[in-house]
Amino acid sequence: MVGVLIIGHGQLAQSLADCAKHVLGRVPDNLVVMAVDKNDDPESKQREAENLLASVDRGAGVLVLTDMCGGTPSNIACRLCRPNQVEVVGGANLPMVVRALFYSDQPLDVVVQKAITGGIEGVMCMISGDHNATS
Repeated sequence: MVGVLIIGHGQLAQSLADCAKHVLGRVPDNLVVMAVDKNDDPESKQREAENLLASVDRGAGVLVLTDMCGGTPSNIACRLCRPNQVEVVGGANLPMVVRALFYSDQPLDVVVQKAITGGIEGVMCMISGDHNATS
């Protein structure tokens, strides 16, 4: 089973994990999270991320999801990347996390693609019609 590590600003990673647990109706044992605060030491957080990665790696690889490309969480995540073993995807949202966990019994490359597809397809305009119309 592919492990999933979410690294995010503040409590975002934990919130995404909690919501995914609610949607899936179970507590995934292949999911760990790490919060990064603006006052955290990046080197200390890097070591924490490496330890979390090791804890969730069961031999099938790990998908690391991070919230915003270019921020400290994504910089930490990118340093964990090992092609075909540890893959990193930025822009994490709830559909992405749910898809990654739902398909985590598949090979790592499939989990990566399912997560990306879920993240992209989960973003859509929910209002249609003329927004400037008056009643």
